[in-house]
Amino acid sequence: MTAATSADALKALAEQAAERLADAGPGEALRWAVEQFGDDLVVASNMQDAVLVDLVTKVKPDVDVLFLETGYHFAETIGTRDAVATVYPDIRIVNATAEQTVAEQDAQYGPRLYERDPNQCCHLRKVVPLRATLAKYSCWITGVRRVDAPTRANTPIVTWDDRNGLVKVNPIAAWSDDEFNGYVDQHGILQNPLVGEGYLSIGCAPCTAKVAPGADPRSGRWAGNSKTECGLHA
Repeated sequence: MTAATSADALKALAEQAAERLADAGPGEALRWAVEQFGDDLVVASNMQDAVLVDLVTKVKPDVDVLFLETGYHFAETIGTRDAVATVYPDIRIVNATAEQTVAEQDAQYGPRLYERDPNQCCHLRKVVPLRATLAKYSCWITGVRRVDAPTRANTPIVTWDDRNGLVKVNPIAAWSDDEFNGYVDQHGILQNPLVGEGYLSIGCAPCTAKVAPGADPRSGRWAGNSKTECGLHA
């Protein structure tokens, strides 16, 4: 695939693959993506762990890895990003940044926009830079899983991302928590140290809290707020 491939052709390809790969495991889904798109794909990672990066690099060691540098990350998350780049030396970290620095955003919208209007803050610091970065590719690979949240329960392995205009592959969509954790343990996968401290769904520091024992992992995101998604996948 090339940048010149039409959206209609990509959409048709995604629709065909959605049916053919509906029950595919991660390896099969990723081999298909790499065969179809080669360098014209990117892997998204929030640097909570390196599971997805590990899986993809088994098929394409020099893959681009997209990280949303929001300006609000925990130091541990930035450290994990840098550690991933060391453990997988052939990847290229693509840091997607917002159009404004945090200081510039504060000057225009007022400090702590994430408290007053978290949807707007996520839009400015995540959705817009993601869209701008994805515009350079024909396919993106994500670590979204159906068990993550009710809003993700029907996540397909392959789909057409109409919002961003490219093919979206979710190779571990069907994985249970046991399968995910088993892969981490079996392969010694790098994890953000905050996971061990009780942060089970890690986003920006101001909007992420520890999760109570036995609680929904995503209950630590935007705690006390009705917001459940940042807008990247829903």
